[in-house]
Amino acid sequence: MKSKSVSDAIKSRMSVRAFTKDPVERDIVMSILNLSARAPSGTNTQPWKVYALEGDILQDLCTKVCAAYDNIAINPDLALEYQSEYDYYPSKWFSPYIDRRRENGWGLYGLLGITKGDKEKMHAQHRKNFEAFGAPVCLFFTIDKELGRGSMLDYGMFLENIMIAARGEGLATCPQAAWNDYAKIILPLIGANKNEMLVCGMALGYADQHELVNTFHTPRVSADEFTTWLK
Repeated sequence: MKSKSVSDAIKSRMSVRAFTKDPVERDIVMSILNLSARAPSGTNTQPWKVYALEGDILQDLCTKVCAAYDNIAINPDLALEYQSEYDYYPSKWFSPYIDRRRENGWGLYGLLGITKGDKEKMHAQHRKNFEAFGAPVCLFFTIDKELGRGSMLDYGMFLENIMIAARGEGLATCPQAAWNDYAKIILPLIGANKNEMLVCGMALGYADQHELVNTFHTPRVSADEFTTWLK
């Protein structure tokens, strides 16, 4: 269902982890990207570059990354070959962030009946990231390595615009940092040049409303807790 207001789009946005096979028209995707490019960026640098994958090339990429992911499960030492080019998460977790992370992870796994220590089911669920959760389109975002940290802030606003604009078209998304570790597979396949760094991926399509996983909604801290008024 299409969101009829900005507020509705923001409130209904969620990370969807199961999509239908219904195709998404390229004109709609391009319309979303054109609208999202109105995001602000320092001195109008517009640091984003997008690769939209569908069909055979998306399937090929998913197959290759899934194979690498499965091989790591067999031989964990192989993980050293697949590393993100930037730190998305802290090297050492601490409160309150670790608490929120755990709440999110075990909330999702609990809903799906995955218990602590069930490595096979955990592996299978996380593997769905590398199948783009069944979405017909997956967007990959890159940035020039020479740009500064501020450009990543600009990029975040662009990505949020995409997710909100998608809701206006009745589409769902799942932003995915999980792809980042496999940049050495992804970047050559999509034709990125040596100066590009993978920022993240994003599954795009129509949410499968019949899948239990899509009933999972993460909580948010109230503005009263993170806002300090000064006068």
